[in-house]
Amino acid sequence: MKTTKHPTFTGPLAGIKVVDLSKILAGPYATMSLADLGADVTKVEHPDGGDPTRSWGPPVEGTDATYYLAINRGKKSVTIDLKSVEGQEIVHRMLEEADVLVENFRPGSGLQRTFDYKVLSERYPKLVILHISAFGDHGPLRDEPGYDMIAQAAGGLMSLTGEPGGAPLKAGFAMGDLGASLFGIIGLLAALVERSRTGRGQYVTTSLYECQLALHVNWATNYFADGVRPGPLGSGHPNLVPYQAYQARDGYFVIAVGNDAMWQKLCAAIGRPDLGADASLLANNGRLANRERLNGELEKSLKAKTVAQWCGLFAERGVPASPIRSLDEVYAHPHTQALGMVQIADHPVIGDLKQVAFPVNFRGRRPEVRTAPPMLGADNDTVLPNYSPLPTA
Repeated sequence: MKTTKHPTFTGPLAGIKVVDLSKILAGPYATMSLADLGADVTKVEHPDGGDPTRSWGPPVEGTDATYYLAINRGKKSVTIDLKSVEGQEIVHRMLEEADVLVENFRPGSGLQRTFDYKVLSERYPKLVILHISAFGDHGPLRDEPGYDMIAQAAGGLMSLTGEPGGAPLKAGFAMGDLGASLFGIIGLLAALVERSRTGRGQYVTTSLYECQLALHVNWATNYFADGVRPGPLGSGHPNLVPYQAYQARDGYFVIAVGNDAMWQKLCAAIGRPDLGADASLLANNGRLANRERLNGELEKSLKAKTVAQWCGLFAERGVPASPIRSLDEVYAHPHTQALGMVQIADHPVIGDLKQVAFPVNFRGRRPEVRTAPPMLGADNDTVLPNYSPLPTA
């Protein structure tokens, strides 16, 4: 098996060593992001099949599903049986020089007890441990298993997604997993900053459930204020009108009116001065109260032109609007290309492998995709000899 090369890279997290004991999406996405930022990430996988997402296909490229290929670039892969004494000893040797440990062991599981954070914190006082779970380490749902869709359902997102009166829908993106990953990264980086002052690491925890609640934002405060159970609004907004998808002559597009001045610009652009002069629609609270009537009037007018015609006209008037692009259109768009959001990794089997790059720039430069997602155990020969268990006396 060809071993992936890992060239030197200077990034914000250069010199930070990460041991990744996580799998599926939330943990691996977090550790991939750390790798993008320059950290040295070693992914530990079970010898029998590795991370389950390697088989979450089709599509498959080379020997791995594209799901795995999407969230594991920039890492080294070693195969270790974490349930074996020898495997546990190897991981402990790795942790002796690590800065960060990321894991998503199920609360109360054998592996969580084996790698108990209290023991790890005492043994490696500088170690920052990020633990991601489905429902958190406390509460009546603590021991429940969970995937992304379970979090979207249990955490309220599916009650807000879809058309009014329609079947519940999950978000197209894995917002349960990805939300926990991003909040986990924030907590982990904050702990590293604190460690730079105190010299001590800490145990950082988050869960898919907690992060769903954190992302409710205005939905939650609306409910706290009026006590009314919110429901799905399709593409509509709970606090703004018009702010949703509308049908033009040849398809749908979105309009986002964020203030009363924009509303007047919209009315002028569509040739409806009557709507602009309607006293009941002058302010946003009135437009909210008259959502159905207002949308009905807009739908009559907007079918007169194409999506491209309306978007061009609104751009001239300063009214935010956009076509609803599919992924093929997004990745072919000149703006995506200008931002450099798609980069190429050199995979030992696939060859050129497209990757969506890290979405933050530093000093005007985007972190480069350093290496392709590793094949299972690709770095065993170069990494594991450095962490062999010490010989017994």
